[in-house]
Amino acid sequence: MTATAAAAALAPARGPRHLAGTGVLLRLALRRDRLMIPAWVLALGLAVAAMGSSFEAVYDTAAKRAELAASMNANASLRALYGPVFGDTIGGLVAWRMVGLGAVLAAVMSLLIVVRHTREEEETGRQELLSAAMVGRRAPLTAALLAALIANAALAVLIGGGLAGSGQPAAGSFALGLAIGGTGMLFAGLAAIAAQLTESARPAKGLTGAVLGLMYALRAAGDAAGTSGSPPTWFSPIGWAENVRAYAGERWWVLLLPLAGTVLAIAAAYTLTARRDIGMSFLPARPGPARAPRSLSGPFGLAWRLQRTTLLGWTLGFLCAGGIFGGIAEGASDLVGGNRQALEIFRRMGGQQGLTDAFLATMTGMLGMVAALYATGSVLRLRGEETGDRAEPVLAGAVGRLRWACGHLAIAFFGTVVILAAGGLALGISYGITAGDVTGQLGRVLGAALSQTPAVWVLTALAVLVYGLLPKASTAVWAVVGGCLAIGWIGPSLKFPQWAMDLSPYGHLPKLPGGEATAVPFLWLLGLAALFLAAGLTGLRRRDMG
Repeated sequence: MTATAAAAALAPARGPRHLAGTGVLLRLALRRDRLMIPAWVLALGLAVAAMGSSFEAVYDTAAKRAELAASMNANASLRALYGPVFGDTIGGLVAWRMVGLGAVLAAVMSLLIVVRHTREEEETGRQELLSAAMVGRRAPLTAALLAALIANAALAVLIGGGLAGSGQPAAGSFALGLAIGGTGMLFAGLAAIAAQLTESARPAKGLTGAVLGLMYALRAAGDAAGTSGSPPTWFSPIGWAENVRAYAGERWWVLLLPLAGTVLAIAAAYTLTARRDIGMSFLPARPGPARAPRSLSGPFGLAWRLQRTTLLGWTLGFLCAGGIFGGIAEGASDLVGGNRQALEIFRRMGGQQGLTDAFLATMTGMLGMVAALYATGSVLRLRGEETGDRAEPVLAGAVGRLRWACGHLAIAFFGTVVILAAGGLALGISYGITAGDVTGQLGRVLGAALSQTPAVWVLTALAVLVYGLLPKASTAVWAVVGGCLAIGWIGPSLKFPQWAMDLSPYGHLPKLPGGEATAVPFLWLLGLAALFLAAGLTGLRRRDMG
């Protein structure tokens, strides 16, 4: 259903004046997201549902599960990374491993849905066309929130039904599903607020993503302080999700917190949307100077102007994350002792070197995997410029396609280096201060963070390849990036076979700091990135635009 067809269908709309046309707009949203929503829901839901059998195969006795739970709960570093284990049953381990990751991914899914069908519709001018028919002021926002509700409800049912069907207790299964889905809906409400505050879709996504990052940091800080729920944990919706305590004496009342937060956020979004005109925002862009600066005289200057705020936000986020995890790295060797389960997990993630170095290698690996999210979004900004008809005026002048694309790609590729350097710098300084050896630790930790660059560049170049050859399938790149994140996050604890770990480019990198490094894997990854990049740019040069 196109925007024009939807506008025609809206003509005879009936219902409350402010909600007129909501049903048609909801059908339009679901049609546009007929691939994205099922992909998110099925990938995340089935991953959680299948986790039980994986844990049962790896930790097949109660003694092994109890040993794993004890080692996790005894170490502040491990609790900050994964959260506490509230129950040592199979279901309890599934909840421990997936509730935080599932809540974050549900939040990302929800913010993408809401921003796409609110601020992005206004930014592209489609909402103005639809509003020419009988569309209530609150109908677009309502349709977007209903689409997010359908996605999160389906996710909760799939998680709960899948785990219950595999033999786990039904109460814990649906408590876990509701905790993850409820977190997603809360961030749908927060994204609705951000869509009213900002003038375009990208800042709305960035603002909501920054809140999500802060909430994750609060959860990590609270869990590092103790297993009983310290104050920072209760300030975070992600902390609420884990404190539902699925499979460990469910706290059903905790689900009232995301419900209340969602209601308040949606009410605030409705209040704001009633007080602004279509296309306007409460944080409007500042008027620019009468004459453009010399920095905007080329495609790189334009790309820098469009993406500099995003790069700054990611850089600050990596600085904060590196500082937090560097501060707890010194405790990685405490209390674990000779615990075989904990040692094995860390060394599968971070290498066979000393435990502290393995923890640092794990953290630099996480920074590298998250950096791929920035790089992919930066590359796909090209698709947004193309579909938003902003590339056409640029290409109508003396700027060729490759020059235009390379301006954005320079930000994507070298921006990756910047944010990894920021994370490595903060991680090295923070760890060096706690270890009393800043000079000796900074260089090796910074180098370990930058060693993730070739793997990130492979995924960045893959995004260029898909955009250049199959532009309509560009969003599928997110599935690949998410798959690599999942392999790196849950593969070591579930003892994935080496061939499965090697599906991710990160699986071919040496475990630094502390591990042995050779030039061969770096050269192979850089060569693969160069091949993807060349093929993608060739496809972009030859295909039709639009």
